[in-house]
Amino acid sequence: MTGNTDRYRLIGALGSPYSMKLRAIMRYRHLAHDWVLRTPRNRAETADVKPNLVPMLRYPGESHYRVDSTPLAYDLEARHPGHRSIIPTDPGMAFLSHLLEDMADEWLTKAMFHYRWFYEADIYYSSHWIADDSFPDERGAARDAAAKSFADRQIGRMPIVGCTPENKAVIEDTYHRVLALLESRVSVYDFLFGARPALADFGLFGQLKTLATDPTPMAIMRATAQKTESWLRQLDDASGIDGAWLDPGEDLPDATLGLLALAGEYYLPFLLANAAAVEKGEATFALTYDKGPYSQGTFGYQVKCLVDLRRRLADLSGDAAERTRTILQTAGCLQALDQ
Repeated sequence: MTGNTDRYRLIGALGSPYSMKLRAIMRYRHLAHDWVLRTPRNRAETADVKPNLVPMLRYPGESHYRVDSTPLAYDLEARHPGHRSIIPTDPGMAFLSHLLEDMADEWLTKAMFHYRWFYEADIYYSSHWIADDSFPDERGAARDAAAKSFADRQIGRMPIVGCTPENKAVIEDTYHRVLALLESRVSVYDFLFGARPALADFGLFGQLKTLATDPTPMAIMRATAQKTESWLRQLDDASGIDGAWLDPGEDLPDATLGLLALAGEYYLPFLLANAAAVEKGEATFALTYDKGPYSQGTFGYQVKCLVDLRRRLADLSGDAAERTRTILQTAGCLQALDQ
C-alpha cells in the first residue's frame, strides 16, 4: 500500500474536470487527503480499478480505490455528516442542486470536450499539458508522441459523445449562456444556493476549471466573464469559506433559476431523447433545438441519470415538494421529470 493510510488518497489529473471537482470538494470540507497525479509510477496500484478512470479515491485504512465523483461526494457526506456539507439542508434545494450538478457532469462536459479537441490551438495545448502531467519521465520526442497519441484517441471519441461539427452551435451556446448566468451571481461569498458552495457549484466548477485553462474557451471566459474566472480560482480551494444556505422561503438567485431553465431547454430533452432511443433499441438519436440540430449515440448511463432524477423528485414530500415542483414548472423541467 502506498502513502499515508490515515488520510484519503486521491489520484487524479489536473486536466480532468471530475478530478478537479472532487479535489475542490475535499478541500472545502477539510477532509485530509493526499493529492497524487496519475502517472506510470502509480498505475500498478490502480490497475484493478473498474472503470479505470480518474479520479480514484482510497479511504483511510483501506487498500482499494473507488471511482465516480458524484457517488463519492454523497458517500463522503455519509461518512462525515454535518461537517461542512455541500448538500443544502432543505430537501427541495438539495434536489435542485443535484439536477444542476447532473447537467454539469453530463451536458456541460460536452463543451469541455468540444473546445479541447475541436480547435487546433486547444488540441496542441491540451494534449501537451496532459502529456506533461501524465508522462513526467518521458522527454522530448517521446513526450510529444504521447501527446499526439492521446489527442488522436480523444478526437476519435468526439462523435461518440456528441462533439461533432453539426452539434457545435448548441454546445457553444450552452457554454456562453452558463458563463452569462454565473457572471451575474458568483463571487467568493456568493454561490447558487446561498453563501456556501453546494454540489451544483462544484459540478459546474469541475467543467469550467478546464474550460478556463484551454486557450479558446479561456479567451471567451476572460472576455465575457472575468468574475466567473475569479470565482473558479477561489472555489478551487474554498477551505476558508463559511456561510449559510438560503432560507427555503427565499427566492433563488436569478442565476440559479436561469441554469434550471437551461436544463429544461437543453439537458432534459437530451435525456428524454436518449432514453426513448435506448428503449427502442436504437443506436443513435437526434433532436432539434432553437440553435440547431443535435445528434449522438445512445448512452445507457444517461438513462440511469434520468431515472435517478425522477426518483429523487418523487421522494420529496410536503412543502419542499410543492415549492420545488413550482420552480421546476416555471423552469420548464417538471414535465420531463414527472413522467
